[in-house]
Amino acid sequence: MKPQISVTRTTAGLAAAMVAALGLAACSPSPAPAPAPDQTAPPTVTAPAQIPTPPASSAADALVGRWTGPEGTALVIAANGAAYQVTVTNLDGPRDFAGAADPDGVRFTRDGESLLVRKGSGAETGMKWLADKADCVVVAANEGYCRD
Repeated sequence: MKPQISVTRTTAGLAAAMVAALGLAACSPSPAPAPAPDQTAPPTVTAPAQIPTPPASSAADALVGRWTGPEGTALVIAANGAAYQVTVTNLDGPRDFAGAADPDGVRFTRDGESLLVRKGSGAETGMKWLADKADCVVVAANEGYCRD
């Protein structure tokens, strides 16, 4: 019967060790529970609101922006402090010109010729591709650009 006593002592020792371990576990602080996964929907990301363009203070300010013409041509007018930059893109590529405010629009010099960019209709551009457009600018005879 000795093997049985030995087993009983081993079992009793194991039981005592387990009780001691449980006792220590009960006395030690328990780890904080893991945070529950966020059950809320992620915030909706929206595009920023379109910033309204302030009203133009002059005829020149009203022309700032991009104007398109036929066959990839374009006119871009950018305000640069009190001055303006005029970029004309035609089949030869873009060219930049210094512009100045004029009571009727933006005046610039191209190839020695003083030109005025002014508001007009598609019909006023003299270009059949733009004839039915309403929001346009006229630069010279048969040269105009519109906003689509």
